[in-house]
Amino acid sequence: MKAKYVTSDGRPLTQAQIARLEELEAKFGDDLEIPETTPEQWATAVIGKHYKPRKEAISLRVDMDVLDWLRNKGPGYQTEINRILRAQMLAEIGR
Repeated sequence: MKAKYVTSDGRPLTQAQIARLEELEAKFGDDLEIPETTPEQWATAVIGKHYKPRKEAISLRVDMDVLDWLRNKGPGYQTEINRILRAQMLAEIGR
């Protein structure tokens, strides 16, 4: 007899894990109750609409003329640096 719950590699769950899953199912229901998404719904889906990448402050050495050019564009030169780097990254990975 096959176990009701198994891990992604096929191992059966422990009794404690099964109890927790059954508790969650009782609270939220089974995912079989969630209707499938239709092709019509996917046609209007937008990828990444609510995605906000994590940011990290770094120290970066930039040629002074490049920095002057970016600052002369107005406020937000750091965001502009990120935009330029993202465009280059996407071009290199083919997206």
